[in-house]
Amino acid sequence: MSTTMRICSLLPSTTEIVCALGLKENLVGITHECDYPQEISDVQVVTKSLIDHSGSSSQEINRHISEALHSGSGIYAIDNESLEFTNPDLILTQELCEVCAVSYSQVEESVRTLSGNQTVLSFEPSNIGGILDSIIRIGKQTNAESKAKTLVNKSHERIDAVRSKSSDSLRKPRVLGLEWLEPPFIGGHWVPEMIEIAGGSPALGEKEAPSREITWEQALASSPEIIVLMVCGFDLKRTVEEFNLLSESEFWKQYGGEIYAVDGSAYFSRPGPRIIEGIEILGEIIHPGIFQRTKEPNAWMKIN
Repeated sequence: MSTTMRICSLLPSTTEIVCALGLKENLVGITHECDYPQEISDVQVVTKSLIDHSGSSSQEINRHISEALHSGSGIYAIDNESLEFTNPDLILTQELCEVCAVSYSQVEESVRTLSGNQTVLSFEPSNIGGILDSIIRIGKQTNAESKAKTLVNKSHERIDAVRSKSSDSLRKPRVLGLEWLEPPFIGGHWVPEMIEIAGGSPALGEKEAPSREITWEQALASSPEIIVLMVCGFDLKRTVEEFNLLSESEFWKQYGGEIYAVDGSAYFSRPGPRIIEGIEILGEIIHPGIFQRTKEPNAWMKIN
């Protein structure tokens, strides 16, 4: 690849893909939410959040976001000066979720202010195949196609290994993946597929359908044997803290099944390479008799 290609990634997931393809040195701009891998800490940040979420509860964050989206003000902004400074050739963005990253229309507006020619690639994967296709697309665009194919082939091998082992069990426990805790949202897009590969049966949520808000009555009626708290944007520690704030509510007092918390931000919310680890984590949670735990303590834990 031409070492001069300058890449600006406006998604944590595409930042991870770029680095997994060995192109960290080509990364000139990232978002304020890009935190993996650690080597990117010196890269110019070109976005900011318009809402301060530090110290807010799930309910407060949800309210702030709903109000911002309703008023049309959005929740993220691009710092056009920083973007101009990075002088990118390739900009990676998304059209999937206004809550996850800057909107595509914002990116288009900002690109108009730049001089020179930029290629803008937008991603909106709704399943695991789409996530792996994103890796191939970025590989093709950056002349790293052979690395991309190797990464995707290894990912398929790991997925097949989990699917094959989990099929040894005739039991397919009903699993509810919660992407938000107050109000409750179920994980959509690739999450039901992840649950199925790991040998579970999604209690609610359809493959490729967006995440959506449900009621606690619906959660109870879906009769989950296992609930996995995979809160969007939260690591394991923050998820457990949030659960502890809500654990005295009626639903959690009534619920008699198993409850697990995971690092949702790292392994479930972002459509990047670590989704494969998310599938492996679900295998360890759903079928502990088949999958020996190999994941580090800060990846997941049993709460009850």
